Amino acid sequence: MRVKDSTRAVLGIVLAVLLLIAAALWLGRDDDGSGRTVVRLRIWDQSFVAAYRASLDEFERANPDVEVRITLVPWASYPQKLRLDVAGGIADDLFWTGLYEDYADSGRLVDIGAALGADAARAWDPAAVSQFTRNGKLWAVPQFVDGGTAVFYNRDLLDAAGVDRAEVAGARWSADDADDTFRPLLRRLHAVSPWPYNAAKDYQSIELPYLGSAGGQLQQGEQFAFASPQGETAFGYLVRLIAEGLSPSAADTNNSGDFAKNVFLQGKMALFQSGSFNLATIAQSAGFRWGLALIPQGPIGRLSTDNSVGVAANAASKHPDAVRRVLAWLGSPAGNRYLGADGATIPAVVSERQVYRDYWARHGVDVSAFFDVLRNGQFAAGGGPGFPAALKAMDPILAEVFSGRIPVGTGLARAQAAANDAVAQQ
Repeated sequence: MRVKDSTRAVLGIVLAVLLLIAAALWLGRDDDGSGRTVVRLRIWDQSFVAAYRASLDEFERANPDVEVRITLVPWASYPQKLRLDVAGGIADDLFWTGLYEDYADSGRLVDIGAALGADAARAWDPAAVSQFTRNGKLWAVPQFVDGGTAVFYNRDLLDAAGVDRAEVAGARWSADDADDTFRPLLRRLHAVSPWPYNAAKDYQSIELPYLGSAGGQLQQGEQFAFASPQGETAFGYLVRLIAEGLSPSAADTNNSGDFAKNVFLQGKMALFQSGSFNLATIAQSAGFRWGLALIPQGPIGRLSTDNSVGVAANAASKHPDAVRRVLAWLGSPAGNRYLGADGATIPAVVSERQVYRDYWARHGVDVSAFFDVLRNGQFAAGGGPGFPAALKAMDPILAEVFSGRIPVGTGLARAQAAANDAVAQQ
């Protein structure tokens, strides 16, 4: 009797272990019940879901053993949640990224060159490839680029002020009043619009183009270096525009990235400097005639960023082969062109740029300004380990600069020191 009980106990333990192993294997397979491997792609923008779904549906038709599911995490919580999920080993197989360096340095990402081959990058925007290359390795498949910064203009307000569009395209900003044609232009526009322009604490669309066109630098290596005579020229000019009432107050714009855009859409702002990411919204919502022009040129010409978003692969994914196939598709002309088909963004696959241009041409919009501003090069948007922490550290100090509560030189020095301290602590 004791032997039988002991045998039953042993058999029970063996059965339990087998069930646990089976469960682990089942979870590890991560399929949808039909035997297909499930790969998850995390993005932060709802407006891209339809384009990605159409692209991935085509991929799944050619790869019936793989299902790709899209996870949407809004941008407000995206960076923090991704950092926690990667650290906790529960991040999606693939995810959007712009600032990837910390993940690459800690071994969390798949080497794209090793996964897809060195030739894959030849199809992609060179600046995007450069952005996602670190220590000689590529860490993301570029998906789309913003293009350069441009000026959206309200044609009705320009006509009312007697300003020709060519004057906007040829405007020049300078700290020297004798060379400055932009501020006099804004004064003329001020007669017909409460705020002619959107000088503001806008990192990508305002701060970097002015810093670059003044001849300044954001970083030297991975150290911040914008507290310079050129930096003072750039930020001093912007602060002066606000102080003279030619742009909304910092109280309105420091904590609201959409304030200037909304004012422009209300027909109260003549010139709105921004990127292609706002094009679709303006095309849909503007109740007036509008167009696009080059940004004003500075002391050394025009310089703009051309930021890119890429898809990185989680090195801890349980499905490396399926992930590799999805990456190859998303980086191919056929897979990438969906992102530009409805004019939402500029595809990172260079051969598919015309899809984007053609869409907007059919809608009567000339998007050349986004591309022409980059002809003479671009201004690096920055990066490196600790970069997000550095941006967070400098932001409140720059807010005080734009508010006029700290002198420009003093504020830039403090912001630079705070940024470099944040990097050092990472």
